[in-house]
Amino acid sequence: MNVILAIEILAAIGLLVFLILKVKLQPFLALLIVSIVTGLLAGLDASELITTIQKGMGGTLGFVATIVGLGAILGAILEASGSATALANYLLHKFSIRNAPLAMVITGFFIAIPVFFDVAFIILVPVLYALQKKTGKSLLLFGIPLLAGLAITHAFIPPTPGPVAVADIIGVHLGWVIISGFIAGIPTALISGLWFGKHIAKRINVTVPKELDINENENIQLPKISSVVFIIGLPIFLIVLKTITDSGIVHISNSFIKETILLVGHPFIALILANLFAWYILGIQRGFSKQELVSLTTKSLSTTGIIILLTGAGGVFKQVLLDTEIGKAVAEAMVSLGFPIIVFAFLAAAAIRVLQGSSTVAMITAAGLVSPLLETLSLSNMQLAALVTTIASGASIFSHVNDSGFWLVSQYLGLSEKQTFQSWTVMITILGCIGFIASSILFILF
Repeated sequence: MNVILAIEILAAIGLLVFLILKVKLQPFLALLIVSIVTGLLAGLDASELITTIQKGMGGTLGFVATIVGLGAILGAILEASGSATALANYLLHKFSIRNAPLAMVITGFFIAIPVFFDVAFIILVPVLYALQKKTGKSLLLFGIPLLAGLAITHAFIPPTPGPVAVADIIGVHLGWVIISGFIAGIPTALISGLWFGKHIAKRINVTVPKELDINENENIQLPKISSVVFIIGLPIFLIVLKTITDSGIVHISNSFIKETILLVGHPFIALILANLFAWYILGIQRGFSKQELVSLTTKSLSTTGIIILLTGAGGVFKQVLLDTEIGKAVAEAMVSLGFPIIVFAFLAAAAIRVLQGSSTVAMITAAGLVSPLLETLSLSNMQLAALVTTIASGASIFSHVNDSGFWLVSQYLGLSEKQTFQSWTVMITILGCIGFIASSILFILF
């Protein structure tokens, strides 16, 4: 019976890839169909299947939808206010042109916390163009570090949708995921961004594409860097503070202070507070009308719909695997083979990523596969967080022609397909591998 169930899970993944790649179904619909087919084949009757779908969808979205929505609103205000450019300019001033690649890594690392990867990249492209024209060096010297910083944060650190969804499915507090993501992200950024960026820039000399050359309006007044750092850092600080308080690392005897920390440190409240500060400091104080703020934040929510639904469908798939005991079958097979769960998590995410392109689909699907295995194990909070980072690492590798990010980078950096493979694809693969090594060390040590 265990062999049959294990075969069914492989068939489910195969069907998912087929529906997305060949049939060209929207991944949300494809995940629901695969979940239904898997449940029926595993013996769930109609009533049980419907209950499983509702449980999986509702249980996942109750948390994730709120986080993604609040993050999108915050990102929209930061984008409209010029906060990304302000942060980049500040870091360039502090680090100088000579250390501009490091400044780009740090810029990408922090600005992708509230702003989606593709949006942040497009916003910062003019900064890359200006650096290339000023120095005469390859655009990749600055572009690869920026892309590495953006990609690492987008995959590793909440409140971006991927790690939020995986953390919810795995069952670990976002504070631990933030800590794990930062720790694993630092060596990953240094190697995939700085080291590889310098390496590939010597081999591929790329200048600003003439058709994409943008002359920025230097008269635009950017927000104060202190405001930008405060608003981006506030929710992270509060969430991590709650995590430290929960863990008992810091003992707080005053019950009122402790309850206050636990309240404001919940991701919901932390992001609401950040949004309120952003609304006033970056919006009202800088001349935005209330109607303009309502309009741009409402527009930002329209882009989150598919992410939220896709995450919910991933929750359905996870619940099907739990209720049919397919996950248990895989767990037993892994135990018998002596296969470490962290290796399984990485390889599952990597395989799905390479086959169908979307890192979000890969992360959610892999988390659904790994989640049932946790019932047989006793893992610490840091180990669970490292598992999230591992899945994110696997879901990042080998971006190629079936990934929209591949074409985004190719277009804005003026690269041929071959050059995009040599630069972006290699960088993101190094990123995934180093991220896996770093998170595996965390998993072993803690």
